Amino acid sequence: MRSNQVATDKVAEKLSSTLSWVKNTVSHTVSQMASQVASPSASLHTTSSSTTLSTPALSPASPSQLSPDDLELLAKLEEQNRLLETDSKSLRSVDGSRRNSGSSLVSSSSASSNLSHLEEDSWILWGRIVNEWEDVRKKKEKQVKELVRKGIPHHFRAIVWQLLCSAQSMPIKDQYSELLKMTSPCEKLIRRDIARTYPEHNFFKEKDSLGQEVLFNVMKAYSLVDREVGYCQGSAFIVGLLLMQMPEEEAFCVFVKLMQDYRLRELFKPSMAELGLCMYQFECMIQEHLPELFVHFQSQSFHTSMYASSWFLTIFLTTFPLPIATRIFDIFMSEGLEIVFRVGLALLQMNQAELMQLDMEGMLQHFQKVIPHQFDAGPDKLIQAAYQVKYNSKKMKKLEKEYTTIKTKEMEEQVEIKRLRTENRLLKQRIETLEKESASLADRLIQGQVTRAQEAEENYLIKRELASIRQQSDEASAKLERAEGTIRKLQRQQQWHKCSSNYNEDFVLQLEKELVQARLSEAESQCALKEMQDKVLDIEKRNNSFPDENNIARLQEELIAVKLREAEAIMGLKELRQQVRDLEEHWQRHLARTTGRWKDPAKKNAVNELQDELMTIRLREAETQAEIREIKQRMMEMETQNQINSNHLRRAEQEVNNLQEKVQCLSAQNKGLLTQLSEAKRKQAEIECKNKEEVMAVRLREADGIAAVAELQRHIAELEIQKEEGKLQGQLNKADSNQYIRELQDQIAELNHE
Repeated sequence: MRSNQVATDKVAEKLSSTLSWVKNTVSHTVSQMASQVASPSASLHTTSSSTTLSTPALSPASPSQLSPDDLELLAKLEEQNRLLETDSKSLRSVDGSRRNSGSSLVSSSSASSNLSHLEEDSWILWGRIVNEWEDVRKKKEKQVKELVRKGIPHHFRAIVWQLLCSAQSMPIKDQYSELLKMTSPCEKLIRRDIARTYPEHNFFKEKDSLGQEVLFNVMKAYSLVDREVGYCQGSAFIVGLLLMQMPEEEAFCVFVKLMQDYRLRELFKPSMAELGLCMYQFECMIQEHLPELFVHFQSQSFHTSMYASSWFLTIFLTTFPLPIATRIFDIFMSEGLEIVFRVGLALLQMNQAELMQLDMEGMLQHFQKVIPHQFDAGPDKLIQAAYQVKYNSKKMKKLEKEYTTIKTKEMEEQVEIKRLRTENRLLKQRIETLEKESASLADRLIQGQVTRAQEAEENYLIKRELASIRQQSDEASAKLERAEGTIRKLQRQQQWHKCSSNYNEDFVLQLEKELVQARLSEAESQCALKEMQDKVLDIEKRNNSFPDENNIARLQEELIAVKLREAEAIMGLKELRQQVRDLEEHWQRHLARTTGRWKDPAKKNAVNELQDELMTIRLREAETQAEIREIKQRMMEMETQNQINSNHLRRAEQEVNNLQEKVQCLSAQNKGLLTQLSEAKRKQAEIECKNKEEVMAVRLREADGIAAVAELQRHIAELEIQKEEGKLQGQLNKADSNQYIRELQDQIAELNHE
C-alpha cells in the first residue's frame, strides 16, 4: 500500500509539472497570436524564428530543463495520444478554430522536446478548452463535440469528464466522508461483486487492494444517497472506469451526476423500466434499418435483451477492451445514451451477414467472443459507422410515448386479471360451499328414501301378518259359532237328558282334562299379555328415538291408546281368572256332591248328572271365551303396530317433502344470487370501462400539455441562442440590435407567460 502511494505521488508530481508546461505553452501561443495581429506585415519565417528564439524562459521542455523521468513520461503521453495524431479530422478542427480566432499558428518542431507537431497542438488546444471552458461550451459546442468524438487525451480525461457533466463543485462532495462512516444495507452485495469488476485489471484484481477499497467506498456512499436504487451490479463497472481517471471523491460526484442527468438512475432502478424502454426503442430501430436481421432474430427467439442489455447498463465497458470502451464513454459523457443506440446498430450492420447464418447459440457465441475483438486496431471505424446511422430524436420520443402507452395497458390488464382471479377464487369458494350443502341435502334425501323403503317393507310384512291374523280371527269366529251351536245342542241335550241318570267316571275324567286345558289357556294368555307389555315398551323406545316435536302429541295419543288396550287386556285376563276361580269352586262343590252319589237314589243321581253336564258346558264356554279374547288381543296388537308403522311412514314422507322444498328453495336462492352477481359484474365492468376512458383522456391531455410546454421551452431556447448569436457576430448595428433584442425579450416574456 505504501509503495503504491509513493508511486502515485510521483506520477501526480510529473503530471502537475506537465500541466504547468501546458499552461505556459498556451499563454505563450496566445501572446504570439496577439503580436501577429499587431504586425500583420511580418513574414512567416520571422515569426517562426522569433517564437523559437524568444521563449526560452516560457518553455520548460528544453533539453537542459527536462529530466530523464520527464522525458519518459512525455514518451508515454505521446504513445497514449497516437490515435489523435493520425486523425485528419482533428487537424481540420484545429486549423478551423485557429482561423476563427483571426490568426494562423505556425509552430516549429523542437529537436530537444521529443514532441511531435500534432501532440503539441492537441495539448495546446485542450489546455485552452479547459481554461476557457464556459466560453467554449457556449460558443463552440459543436466543435467540442467533434473533438470529443476524436477522443479526449488521457491526461485531460478526468477534468474534461467533470466539465462535461458539470460535476466540478457539487455540495454532495463535502458529505462524502460522512457517508463513509455510515452503514449501508447493500454492503454485502457490494463486497460480493467487487471481485467480479475488472478482474484482470491491475488496479482491481488483488483482494482488499486500494482499487477494490475505493470502489467499495464510492458504491456504498451512493447506496446511502439514493436508497431507492441502492446498488446494481452493472454500475460498478462505470464507477471503476471513473476511479481509473480521478480520485474517489471526484468519481463519486461524477457518478451522482451521471445517475441524475444521463438516465442511468432509471436504468438501475429495481423495476428497470428505463431499460425496457431502451430495449423497445432499439428493437424498433433494428426493425426499421435491418428488417431481415430482425426477422431472423424473431425466428430464432433471440430477444434484444439477451445481447443488448449489458450495452446500456455498462456503456460497452463489459463488451469491448478498455481503450475502445473509454472512447465510447467519452462520447457518452458529451451526448448521452444516443451513442449506445448508434454503436449498437452499427455493430449489427457490420455483423449482419455472419449473424444471418447462425442459430441462437451461435449468435450468443458471436456476440461474446467475436465482436469484442473486431476493433482491436482502433475504434475509429466503429465510431465512423456509428455516426452514419440515422438517429431521429423525434421518433425516439414517439417510441417512448408508445412504450408508455403499452406498459400502461399491460399494467391495467394485470390489475384486471388480478381482480378477475380474486373474483374467480371467491366464486370457486362459494361453489364449493354450495356443492357441500347440495351433497348434504342429497345424502339426507337418499337416507330418507332408504328409510321410507325400509318402512314400506316393514309395512308390507305387517300387512301380511295382519292378513294371517284376520284369517285366524275368521277361523276363531267360525269355531266360536260352532261352539255356540254345540252349547245350544248341549242345552237341548241337557233338557232332553233331565231324566237320564247315567253318569260315569269317564265323564269326570273328561272334565278334569278340560280344567287343565283351561289353566293352560290362562297361562298362554298371561304369556301373550307379557309379550304385549314388551312390545309396548319397545314402541315407547322407538317413539323416544324420534325427536320431532311436531309428532309428540300424536305419539302420546298412540301410547294412550296402547295403554287403554293393555288395560282392556288386563281386565279381560282378570275376568278370565275370576271365571276360572268360579269354575274351580263349582268343581270343588261338584266333587263334594259326587262323593256320595252312589249312595243317593236314582232321581238324585240324574239331577247330579245334569249339573255335571252344565258344569262341563260352562267350562267349555269359558275356554272358548278365553280363546276369543286372546285372538282379539292379538288383533289389537297388530292394529296398533300397523298404526305406528303408518305414522312412521307419514312422518318420513313429510320429512322428505320438507327436504325437497328446502332444496328447491336453495336452488331458487342460488339462481337469484347468480343473477345478481352477473348483473353486478356487468355494472362494475361498465364503470371500470368509463373510468379507464376518463383516465386515458386525462393522460392524453397531460401528454399534450407536456409536449406543448417542451415545444415552448425549445422555442425560448432558440430565441435566446439567436439573441446571443446576434450579439456576438455583430450582424445588427447598435440601434437595430437594441430594437431586435427588445423584440426577442418580448417574445420570450410572452412564451414564458404561455
